Amino acid sequence: MPLKSTKLRESGSGSEELDWYASAEGRRQTQREFERALKDGTLIHSSGSHTPRTNPKVLKTLLERAKAHATRPVSIRLSIADIELARNIAAKRGTGYQTVLKEAIRAGLKTG
Repeated sequence: MPLKSTKLRESGSGSEELDWYASAEGRRQTQREFERALKDGTLIHSSGSHTPRTNPKVLKTLLERAKAHATRPVSIRLSIADIELARNIAAKRGTGYQTVLKEAIRAGLKTG
C-alpha cells in the first residue's frame, strides 16, 4: 500500500512554518511521521537534535504513557439525577463534578 504523501510547507517566514506545525494539521502530520518511523525502526539522531538515539521499545512505551494522559472531549447523555449526585459529591470533595464523573467512569472501566 502506498504511503500517504506528506505535504511539505514552503513559506516565506519561519513564523508561518512554526504556526503551521502548531496547527492541528501540522501536529497530525508530525504524529503520522513519528509513528511511521517508530514502526519502521527508522528513527534517527539528527545533527540538530541533542537527544541520543532511543530504543524504539522505549519510545513506544513513552507514546503509550502520553496517550494515557491525553484527553479528548466526548458528549454523553446522563440523567439529571446522576449529574446532581456528581455535583453533591464534588461539592463535598471540593472538586468539579466532571472530575467526579471521570473518576467514576475510570473505576467502572477497571472493574469491567
